[in-house]
Amino acid sequence: MKIYTKTGDSGSTSLFGGKRVSKAHLRIEAYGTVDEFNAFIGLLRDQEINQNRSGFLKEVQDRLFTIGATLASEPGKENLKKPDLHLSDLEALEKEIDLMEANLPTLRNFILPGGHQSVSFCHLARTVCRRTERCVIALMEMEPVDEIIIKYLNRLSDYLFVLGRLMAQELGTEEVTWKPRS
Repeated sequence: MKIYTKTGDSGSTSLFGGKRVSKAHLRIEAYGTVDEFNAFIGLLRDQEINQNRSGFLKEVQDRLFTIGATLASEPGKENLKKPDLHLSDLEALEKEIDLMEANLPTLRNFILPGGHQSVSFCHLARTVCRRTERCVIALMEMEPVDEIIIKYLNRLSDYLFVLGRLMAQELGTEEVTWKPRS
């Protein structure tokens, strides 16, 4: 099977279910941003500091593929067989956040992203997660979107923020707090 079909040469693409839409459609933007975000999670998973978290980050990537498949599906087509998110996926993120926070000092100020390349990759993933969340919310304002997707993305950005802090600690990198000018 060839990778190119030429069916998108006119600027349209098919949703799972058969409906053709413009490649500029907000649904395409939303699942395309999920795909971009997933690539950043892969970059984060590849960081040496995250060897012991690689399995969990791979699970996150799997959930992002689930979200992408859901968003790529034609709304209202109930007979489509596709994976879905579960409440246990949110609970897994919350459990990981709680475990990481138990090892971190209380945050009293905003922190500036950076300090180490691996930590910066984590903050990039977090910001792409937030953009993904905004895209999906914009889509939800036009068409039905399962609310668990928004909840998962929101919790995932929290996870990435805390992970960035933990990575900085593990790498011996000082968190630089934001001190606004007076």
